[in-house]
Amino acid sequence: MLRSKRQCRSPVYALSVVAFGLLLAIQATPLAAQQTGSDVAYRTPDQVLVDIVDAPPTPAVRVGPDFEWMVLVQPPSLPSLAELAERELRIAGMRINPQINGRSRTSPYVGLSFMRMSDGAERAVTGLPENPRLENVQWAPNGQRIAFTHTTGDGIELWMADVASGKARRLTDPVLNLTAAGAPRWLSDSKTIICTLVPSGRGPEPEAPRVPAGPVIQENVGKTAPARTYQDLLKNAYDEALFEHYTTAQLAKVTVDGKISPLGAPGIVWGFSSSPNGEFLLVNTLHRPYSYLVPAYRFPRRVEVLDLDGNPVHLVADLPLQEEVPTAFGSVPTGRRSIGWRGDAPATLVWTEAQDGGDARREADVRDQVYTLAAPFEGDPVPLITLGLRYSYIQWGTDDLAFVYEYWWKTRKTRTWVVRPGSPGVEPELLWDRSSEDRYGDPGSPDTKPNAMGRWVTIVSDDGNSVFLLGSGASPEGNRPFVDRLDLRTKQTERLWRSEAPYYEYATQVLDNRGRYVLTRRESLEDPPNYFIRDLEKGTLRQVTRFPNPTPQLAGMTKELIRYKRDDGVDLTATLYLPPGYAPNQGPLPMLMWAYPREFKSAAAAGQVSGSPYRFTRLSGWSTPIWLTQGYAVLDGPTMPIIGEGDEEPNDTYVEQLVSSAKAAIDEVVRRGVAERGRIGIGGHSYGAFMTGNLLAHSDLFAAGIARSGAYNRTLTPFGFQAEERTLWEAPEIYFAMSPFMHAEKVNEPILLIHGEADNNSGTFPLQSRRYYHALKGLGKTARLVMLPYESHGYRARESILHMLWEMQEWLDKYVKQAEPEKQRVSPGGSEARR
Repeated sequence: MLRSKRQCRSPVYALSVVAFGLLLAIQATPLAAQQTGSDVAYRTPDQVLVDIVDAPPTPAVRVGPDFEWMVLVQPPSLPSLAELAERELRIAGMRINPQINGRSRTSPYVGLSFMRMSDGAERAVTGLPENPRLENVQWAPNGQRIAFTHTTGDGIELWMADVASGKARRLTDPVLNLTAAGAPRWLSDSKTIICTLVPSGRGPEPEAPRVPAGPVIQENVGKTAPARTYQDLLKNAYDEALFEHYTTAQLAKVTVDGKISPLGAPGIVWGFSSSPNGEFLLVNTLHRPYSYLVPAYRFPRRVEVLDLDGNPVHLVADLPLQEEVPTAFGSVPTGRRSIGWRGDAPATLVWTEAQDGGDARREADVRDQVYTLAAPFEGDPVPLITLGLRYSYIQWGTDDLAFVYEYWWKTRKTRTWVVRPGSPGVEPELLWDRSSEDRYGDPGSPDTKPNAMGRWVTIVSDDGNSVFLLGSGASPEGNRPFVDRLDLRTKQTERLWRSEAPYYEYATQVLDNRGRYVLTRRESLEDPPNYFIRDLEKGTLRQVTRFPNPTPQLAGMTKELIRYKRDDGVDLTATLYLPPGYAPNQGPLPMLMWAYPREFKSAAAAGQVSGSPYRFTRLSGWSTPIWLTQGYAVLDGPTMPIIGEGDEEPNDTYVEQLVSSAKAAIDEVVRRGVAERGRIGIGGHSYGAFMTGNLLAHSDLFAAGIARSGAYNRTLTPFGFQAEERTLWEAPEIYFAMSPFMHAEKVNEPILLIHGEADNNSGTFPLQSRRYYHALKGLGKTARLVMLPYESHGYRARESILHMLWEMQEWLDKYVKQAEPEKQRVSPGGSEARR
């Protein structure tokens, strides 16, 4: 199955090769320019692809708390490159637009309207500024108005709009500071909004020193402080000054008549939330010492309760710098964490504390303890539940009902408990104990609705005995979403409704305490998603929205969820797309296969079907099916499970399993007659790009590859990557075997590398693609490297998306469509894969 490769003779041997890889990777030698003149200009693909990219986005929906109105928010078209080129600060793991005192790279909405759910009547929001840039849309708890922000050329304003009149009005000048604290939030009175402002009298931005005052020094004395690979970290004292200048904010309350009242002193407000009764604020502020190893969210943090005049009421915690949290999945900081409010009580704090030192590798019978503390926040905290796994979250309901979720990554185990928050002495009841990988056995989640205080809590039936479960309904037929009634006394469920072919329909909201009416989102192969109200008793359906198909270019295409097996018996699936009008008697087509590997601890779970054959295909520049317009067949999402059962780790046999899955997919499409060997390309984004590099290095299955925003040298992520918990020093042979960079000499198919120059995703720094290309070029391989200016891990500018498509179109046409077909691509050993 596998292309011949040199086996690591020992960890020492592997590390020696790894060290060479590190040396080569960190070289600062610039790449020589390979093109000049018009070759370096932005290009445009075929017009049909341009039309798909420029298609108007479908509005998003925000349902009001009383379920009478929804607000439709109109997303923007793709931004221009000029927008991405605006000044940006990349500090402390954040990306800040200093001109507006907010985050950069956001996607503001360009329009708002209200829609009545009973009859679909639409009411445009009037009074908006010209060319609006709207974000942070939030319903007031009473459902009578919304708040939102508008970004101008020099700041962010707070606005609101009334449902009754449809009129919008501005509440503040562009004085909001949203760099760190997050969006404005309503109080429960629906008349007051809490937000953060630029401090009054803040001076100019700190000036960069022309000459450093001294070297930048970091020191560690015997402390174990592993860290995953982060981007955009603080680098020096000037970065620290910039960070403090732009993140320091003034907490304030703003009334609907525009009155502004500052609360307390300015600080680096990292987050805030009001108590459900609106009498207290829980405020997180960051403070020194900062770190050059981890992002801002792991800086020291003070968590405090304030009253609505900004006076301190209770110090919840002062948490230290989180540089020493173990990297094993499931490890957490020590001390109080996940601090918040109980959603169904007036003012009760809740948090959890690790009982195992926060180290997931430590053996322990008890992992976490959850506590509560009610206002006036005096006395000892009250234990709510003791957990043997790691705390995940709580879904609140009533004094007699809350759901507590815990999980453990190593075993993929998840458990759900029923507790009575008003009776802490009552023993919790175990509701579900299952594997998170088992999609077929997923019982769904209890649905929620806003209570009178505006907090989302579990919907309980009028008799108090039942809740309603919404689930994806994974099955061998594909996903068939459902609504169930769960009897809290017997723990038995009753199926109220399930999606039926030829539609894919899922419930987004139960609308009443009886579970009779639900709001659903319904689609089919031909019908774009729209919202409906379904009467479960009568079985009737009433359409609410009528969004059209924005991209009809591929009407009539064929979409099929196909099933096949890997050589080891694992069940695999993929979605096969064929162009409109295609018939098998026309012969095989050139094919693009686009995939992303995933890790599993169970072969049975890995073989479960995901997705649905009845979903509408919304085309965009990122959609793989757009290549049908160019005469290709497309195999989208062929499953590439990497399985490690029991004590085995999935990545112990990563390459073997990857090649075997790819071979099975090719065998199936060739058997069907829709593709032929020698004219199939492979591609992927991020971990899918990593996959592409490995498949080209370790097999002869594909004609060419396209790898976008990938990581290719795992020695540059030495404390773990993706689902790999082991460090480089614990498993050097794994890091070596899985790194395409280490096997670049084996790549003998053309590979196109595309990467954003400003990629800030953990591990996929732009250097990864540059050094991989450098290795391929130095070894005489056919490769092309495209670096997209200003783009991050996912590309946003219209110019970038169109150029990406042009590059892919040219590459596929030259190396896949025009390739000579082969009955069997044979290596010297007589196999499609290299041993």
